[in-house]
Amino acid sequence: MTPPEKGRPGREVLLVAHPDRESTRDAARAVAARLAGAGIGLRVVDEEVRLLIGPPDAAPCVVADLSGDPAAGAELVLVLGGDGTLLRAAELARSAGVPVLGVNLGRVGFLTEADSDALADTVERVVDERYRIEERMTIDVTVTQGDEVVARTWALNEASVEKSTRERILDALIEVDGRPVSAFGCDGVLCSTPTGSTAYAFSAGGPVVWPDVEALLVVPSNAHAMFSRPLVVSRESVITVRVDPDGSPAVLTCDGLRHVDLEPGMRVRVTAGRVPVRLAHLWDGPFTDRLVHKFSLPVKSWRERHDRDLPG
Repeated sequence: MTPPEKGRPGREVLLVAHPDRESTRDAARAVAARLAGAGIGLRVVDEEVRLLIGPPDAAPCVVADLSGDPAAGAELVLVLGGDGTLLRAAELARSAGVPVLGVNLGRVGFLTEADSDALADTVERVVDERYRIEERMTIDVTVTQGDEVVARTWALNEASVEKSTRERILDALIEVDGRPVSAFGCDGVLCSTPTGSTAYAFSAGGPVVWPDVEALLVVPSNAHAMFSRPLVVSRESVITVRVDPDGSPAVLTCDGLRHVDLEPGMRVRVTAGRVPVRLAHLWDGPFTDRLVHKFSLPVKSWRERHDRDLPG
């Protein structure tokens, strides 16, 4: 991880927030006021967020054009919300190479760096440029029908190929490096990064992979097969999920944000991404501590936790 570049004039922060919750509104106003007081320019991507911050003379901000590159030139994308909001922010920040810093106002918030009770300290660290930047691996996703490229997209967490209707089964063939591995009926197949291993892939029964491990995951969801174990393959590998030509249509979803309808016979090709997502971190510490904290994992034995409740 690297520290941010210091001493840049005309500092600006892009604020991404979900304005539907009162807690988010209060947090956005507090952030805007502190950044304005520090002479840091503020951008938002929603007119609704600009309005909830208050009158322009209270904390002036600019509404960036979503059709352009709203994060370009910003020092940081500051996110107020949960993982869904952060993934939306990553979509804005990735092409500009701008780091993303999340404050969790949702539930688990595994990708976010700080919880809501640390908001004030988080903003002070932004003002003082006391944060470090880590690059997270992404995946590039290509959809083909025969020799024709139908769509290209990407994901930070995962690309999921799923049945398009509840009553149908997805018939899928999994290939790794051009070789077939297994074919089965299932609800879906998830192709995940290490970052995404604690998200949808985790819920589907996949392993937790430390984010500095250079690997790709393949996690079947509710597969009707004897061999449907999660796979962990090399970063250099090419994963292909083929929708059976005689089967039902499916849908590709990347990070829950970008969707592509899949006709029978289409292939979804997944490789390590060429462009990473940069995440800002406030505190140094191992991923193990984050895992234990976010999932409230028991780190004491059963007896250590219950001795005081035992008789005698």
